[in-house]
Amino acid sequence: MPARSALVPKYCLHKPSGRAYVRIRGKVVYVGQYGTADSKQEYGRLVAELAVRPTSPLPQAGDKITVIEMCVAYWEFAQRYYCKNGRSTSQVHIIRQALRALRELYGHTPAADFGPLALQAVQSQLIERDLARKTINHFFGTIKRLFKWGVSQQLVPVAVYQALLTVPGVPKGRTKARETLPVLPVADEVVDATLPHLPVVVSDMVRFQRLTGARPGEVCQLRPCDVDRSDEVWTYRPESHKTEHHGRERIIYVGPKAQQVLLPYLLRDAQANCFSPAESEAKRHEEQRACRRTRVQPSQRNRRKARPVRVPRTAYTKDSYNRAISRGIEKANKQRREEAGDMGIEPMLLPHWHANQLRHSKATEVRHQFGLEAAQVVLGHAKADVTQVYAERDARLAVEVARKIG
Repeated sequence: MPARSALVPKYCLHKPSGRAYVRIRGKVVYVGQYGTADSKQEYGRLVAELAVRPTSPLPQAGDKITVIEMCVAYWEFAQRYYCKNGRSTSQVHIIRQALRALRELYGHTPAADFGPLALQAVQSQLIERDLARKTINHFFGTIKRLFKWGVSQQLVPVAVYQALLTVPGVPKGRTKARETLPVLPVADEVVDATLPHLPVVVSDMVRFQRLTGARPGEVCQLRPCDVDRSDEVWTYRPESHKTEHHGRERIIYVGPKAQQVLLPYLLRDAQANCFSPAESEAKRHEEQRACRRTRVQPSQRNRRKARPVRVPRTAYTKDSYNRAISRGIEKANKQRREEAGDMGIEPMLLPHWHANQLRHSKATEVRHQFGLEAAQVVLGHAKADVTQVYAERDARLAVEVARKIG
């Protein structure tokens, strides 16, 4: 008989009848004659089914489970499933918003009665909220996966999910759904103008990402132990990456220029993050102290609190990395406004850009010099059509054709 824990129902004897029973979420289930091999086998089957079901109580077979009840059960499943290295992935936030929109309109509707017309009504409501078309389609896919999961848990008939598949996503240009602007490469001139206004550590992160084409998250989690320096071109294998759940390996190739940027950050514990906010703050304070024009009083030499409420982390996140870049752009533009005001001219402000645009810049450069296949390998894409999104089409070839034969 399987080992029993606090969450596994107990195998009990019903004295009047001599039969074995299990109490599951308030319901008594008889499994056969007490002590027999058949009853223990049936008990093991029930425990195995219980292990894969959500811990929240659900209506039993034949009951009318509502949409909101299924949303609660799916949300519990999603929090466990969409988790990497102990942290929720971005998919969890999309699921939360999609379930909220579904619950507001059809929360008390029986899940078995939710059909294509109801799904189209949710789609129309999302369009009225002025959400972007791609966001709406993300929500749309989440709702369909919810009902697919409900079929797998025997909560709704399979015909419900099959009917929902007949409803397409929001097509481009056919509705008033808002379109988002494509992510374009950021010009090297803009990046170079921003670098002096960034902290030293963040500046090196930007340089490293521009030279390697790594994802922002891959730059943030870089550790010395992840870098193989045995060959002329180093290889960096991230401990965790975007497509690891598909069984794919991610290799980032570090050339001589990127090696020069990275080398000072490898002189630390092999398991420590190379780019640390705590180290960046320490360097910033050192620079401020070096730029002081007045003498530092003895009482002011160390003003650190014994128990600060907030302390710098040992690793950047994608969000904190982008916030640091954004603050650097704001500092650069502030200086440009002041200089332009002194000269009485209009300032030439830097456009706001984010870390992922550096990846687009690398893709465009590699594609122009070495072709689409090379850009695909550098970016770590399994399909070339994904690389097409990142590599901005080079118009110079078309201009040359038109100049010669047009």
